[in-house]
Amino acid sequence: MILEILFLLLGLAMVIGGANSLVDGASSVARRTGISEFVIGLIIVGFGTSLPELVVSVTGALAKNSDIAIGNVLGSNIFNTSLILAVSAMIAPVAITRSNKFRDIPITILVTFLVAALGWQGGLNRLEGIIMVLLFAAYIIYSFKTDHEDAPAEEEAKIFNTFTSVLLILGGLACLVLGGRLFVNSAVNIAHMIGVSDKFIAITVLAVGTSLPEFVTSIVALAKKRSQLALGNILGSNVFNLLLILGVSAIISPTSFARIDVYDYAALLLSIVLVWTAVYTGKKNVLDRFDASLMLLLFAAYMTKLFITL
Repeated sequence: MILEILFLLLGLAMVIGGANSLVDGASSVARRTGISEFVIGLIIVGFGTSLPELVVSVTGALAKNSDIAIGNVLGSNIFNTSLILAVSAMIAPVAITRSNKFRDIPITILVTFLVAALGWQGGLNRLEGIIMVLLFAAYIIYSFKTDHEDAPAEEEAKIFNTFTSVLLILGGLACLVLGGRLFVNSAVNIAHMIGVSDKFIAITVLAVGTSLPEFVTSIVALAKKRSQLALGNILGSNVFNLLLILGVSAIISPTSFARIDVYDYAALLLSIVLVWTAVYTGKKNVLDRFDASLMLLLFAAYMTKLFITL
């Protein structure tokens, strides 16, 4: 048990160092290329920080364990929005741009409801998995084509040369993935020692562990005053999880949502809807502490339900 805890802490240290490197490299690329920090966060950072979810869910699909594949993705998305984004907004209000309001948040909501509807009917077959992967590709292309810098003024990011920027991104991603994997393996081993179900491990331990890169990266981005990078990271990770990871998992092995109950669906849908309502409540076009409080209440209620039914 002690050795597993040490591995857990080592993994956490690697994730924090990797997040710092990734944010610096990604911000530099955004400034050098003229691509908005949101899209950089959406594509590079969101994709990179979701690699642990991809590994865990694909591994679950190969083992024909739908509980791990589905629970990990849904749990990660709930954590991303109702905990990570909420904590980020508690630290510093997150501005919502016109593109976020009319493109990015609505698309994330539509994708979330699409997957929930497919899951409600029983699960995902291979054809649906292929369609989801194609939708993900279309989303990435659309994001690039409609990208324009409309973010609020932020402090200028430090600009590195191309080689250094790429090195920071790749090194950061490597530390995030390896550190996240070390953290997850140790957390799962500890959870098994205690004795809990696969679904509980997937939605809590694995979801927290595989969402750790998003969490640390978002906090670091906000600390460096890169709020659009943080928001892009969360929304990008959610879409990546739902369309690409679940799509690939379904292609490998049709997945069943049989063990996902109404409370899981409610938490998933409400978490992203609360991001949308932030546009119109409290301080408009800003995810502020009021909005974050509602999201944290949802998270607390969901976690309470999970522990009660453990």
